[in-house]
Amino acid sequence: MRSTASDSYSARASEWLGDMTVWLRENEEDNSDQLARLRRQLRLARQRELTPRQSLFLSRYFDDGLSMREIAEEAGVDPSTVSRTLRRARERLRRALRYAL
Repeated sequence: MRSTASDSYSARASEWLGDMTVWLRENEEDNSDQLARLRRQLRLARQRELTPRQSLFLSRYFDDGLSMREIAEEAGVDPSTVSRTLRRARERLRRALRYAL
């Protein structure tokens, strides 16, 4: 079996990608401080910016892992109400955290 130019190119390309991956891994920034600050800001924004209902639905959905249907049954509302409430809560958090990101 003869080696072609495309085989040689393919080998060089995969070697280059491997080298680049190693370099990126070794030179990436440690963003743990940024993540900790963002988590702190998110916690504060959840307390300050959300209505009690938004906070409850958000907590049940993201923290407790309930589905929108389960939250709706628990709260005695339509699933579409849960969906709208969650969307509004995310929008409020996005606005509040816009400059923290």
